[in-house]
Amino acid sequence: MKALDITSETQLTDIKTEDSIKLMVNAFYDNVRQDEILEPIFSKLINDWEAHLPIMYQFWEKLLFGKDSYKRNPFQKHVNLPVSKEHFTRWVELFTYTIDKNFSGPKADEAKRLATNIANSFQERMGLTPEGVTYIPQRYSRN
Repeated sequence: MKALDITSETQLTDIKTEDSIKLMVNAFYDNVRQDEILEPIFSKLINDWEAHLPIMYQFWEKLLFGKDSYKRNPFQKHVNLPVSKEHFTRWVELFTYTIDKNFSGPKADEAKRLATNIANSFQERMGLTPEGVTYIPQRYSRN
């Protein structure tokens, strides 16, 4: 797997600050932008990375630190994307790889758990079957 590491330290630290959130998000999206499966999807959707990244910082600060600056509906941004379960599987693999290469600790573990839960929830709501799931989810509808 080709991916960037943000640190070469032998002693990894946990995700503890806003700066570590920025490092996590930046490293992950650097890896996404090099990935043969995810890059085509992201390059079609994100024209301005400088505007997108701060939104992702806020999203992860809310999830990991309880900060209340993120006010969007992430599912609405993803519901109509041309993605399959393979895209979600790769997203989780790359996210987990990025965390494991750069962080260690309870918040790092929580970030990986949350990413997996988000991917599974989005897939189920989109009518996709997440990896390792044996039932067939129903597509999300407000009707």
